[in-house]
Parts: sequence; C-alpha cells; structure tokens
Amino acid sequence: MKPYKPGETLLIIDDDAINRAILEEIFSPFYQIKEAENGRAGLEEILTGPERLCAVLLDVVMPEMDGLEVLRRLHREGALEQLPVFLITAEASDSVLKEAYGLGVMDVITKPVVPYVVLRRVQSVIELYKARRQLSQTVVSQQQRLLEQAGQIIQLNMGMVEALATAIEFRSEESGGHVRRIHDITKCMLSQTQLGAGLKPGEPEEVALASILHDVGKIAVPDAILNKPGRLTPEEFAIMKEHTVQGAALLDRIPQLHQHVSYRYAVDIARHHHERWDGRGYPDGLKGEEISVWAQVVSLADVYDALSCKRVYKDAFPRQRVLEMIRDGECGVFNPKLLDAFFSVEEELSNMYKKEDPA
Repeated sequence: MKPYKPGETLLIIDDDAINRAILEEIFSPFYQIKEAENGRAGLEEILTGPERLCAVLLDVVMPEMDGLEVLRRLHREGALEQLPVFLITAEASDSVLKEAYGLGVMDVITKPVVPYVVLRRVQSVIELYKARRQLSQTVVSQQQRLLEQAGQIIQLNMGMVEALATAIEFRSEESGGHVRRIHDITKCMLSQTQLGAGLKPGEPEEVALASILHDVGKIAVPDAILNKPGRLTPEEFAIMKEHTVQGAALLDRIPQLHQHVSYRYAVDIARHHHERWDGRGYPDGLKGEEISVWAQVVSLADVYDALSCKRVYKDAFPRQRVLEMIRDGECGVFNPKLLDAFFSVEEELSNMYKKEDPA
C-alpha cells in the first residue's frame, strides 16, 4: 500500500454508500480516502485535524447535519481558508449555490459526476493549495531567517557601540565599569521612577544603550588634558568642553549608527549631558525643559559616578558626601524632579559602589 503523508487524505462526506464508493474509485489511486456517512461525523473528522486533509467532497442532503450546515460551521472556524471543500450534489438550486459560494466553498459539482472531469477539477485545486502552503512555509522560513539575521546585526551593532565606549573609557583612565554603571543608572531611573512615565515600552533600554556613548567625544581631547592629575587651566577646560560637540559630530559621521534605534538619543546625550537646569552648563547653555529628560538623567548619572569613584585627579568621596554635593548643587543645578527620582532609587544604585565606597 502506498505510504501517504499528512495532507494527502481526501474526506468524502455522503450518506449514500454507492456515491461514496464511486468517488472512492475515482480518487483512491491518488489519495488516501476517509469517509463519513453524515454531516456531523464529517465535521468532527475535519475539526479533529484539518491539516491532515487535502480536500473534502461534501454532499448537501444528509441526515443529522446537511452539507450547508457543515459549511457554516467550517466558515465560523476559519477552516475554509486552509482546506478546499467541494459541494457534490444533485440539489444545485440558485439559493444553494449562492449560499455555498458565499460561505467559501471551492466549487460545486453536480451529480451524476463525470469521473475525469471531477478528478481534474479537484486535483487542480489540491495542487494549488499545496503550492500555496509550500510558499507560505517558505515565506515563514525566510522571515525567520531575516529575523535571526536582524538579531545578529543588532548584537553586532551593540557590540560595536560598547567597544567604542569602552575604548574611550580605557583611554581616559577612568575607573573600570564607568560606561556599564552609566547604562545601569540610566535604565534604572527611566524604568523605575516617574521620569520614564512618558516613554514607550523598550525606550528606557534604548536610552540606556545610547548613554554609554556620552563621552565618545573625548577621543578628540589630547591625553595631556584628558588625564591631567591636577586642575585644568581655563584654556584646557575650554578644550575639554569641546568633547560634547565633537562627540555629537562623530556619531553623526557614522552612517551605520543612523539606522540604530538608539542613535537619536546618543547624539543628544553626547552633546547635552553637561547642560544644567539653570542654564549654566555647556555647550549650548540650555536650561530647564530645553534639556531632554534622557540628557538630564545621564548628566546626573555621570556626576554621581564621577564622585563615587576614584579618578586620576581625585579619590572617591564617601557616599554621604556624594549625596550632599548633589543635593546642595556643588556640582551644578539639577531639575528638582530629577533629584527626587534619583534619591528615590539611590539606595539601590549605591550597591554598585560597595567595594569602592571608602565610608
């Protein structure tokens, strides 16, 4: 006996044994045949697993449940979109035809059937549905591969961003993990406080990723200034401040970054993370709500991390002294709402510095 695969079974639903035998004789050389002697039994067979079937030959006049009722049920289940159903009947009135086609029947074949005609009509449709399923599977497979490739590209882009940020951190001889902590602080403040209330799902992570590039412009600052152990002269500080403008320009000159979801945040943060609420920051002297919430968050995160860690020009401050300096505005004026949000989660943030806090 020929082995049949799923989807190669043809279901005949007819209460007349002779009609079923005729149809089986026509189709059995090509398909596995299943039979049902009334509409209810046929409907149960279909709904048990429509994917097992390649087509249904359905009579109209039957006991228990007629063919049109079977069609109505299949239509409600959405099965007629995936499974071709042929109405084979001697009752081909206009009302029957109209309702059958309206419900989604593939074709109506009148009795008595002409074997080579019915075989050709049914086989053509079965092959069409088979090709459509194969095409659908191919499209799904291609979509899956594209999604996997997109995921790999995203991971590669993230790796490039992180590598660039880490290179700047290494060159400036800052304490290890600076960019990672800026990322974590930013994400925490935007996802666990009211600061992120207006952001879309996933946006806090996009901003956090962008935050690690906040100091990318330091690549343009000479080593003698970048790693000077003492206080910078006014001339040196003027050069240092240029890292904000240089950072935004650098990111703008990397075409691949323009397609990254974090790009618009990264450029804004790189340029404006040293702006201050009272307008006394740089480079543009923005004040108040002119400064984006993400640039404000990264600004505070940068100050908090700088005070909490040892740098080439200073030792780490004790935690309580760090909080006093931020609260009292010794490191610049911050948005009061930003400070409220910061202090609401600071205890959690302080866990990042347990091993570094000299207190």
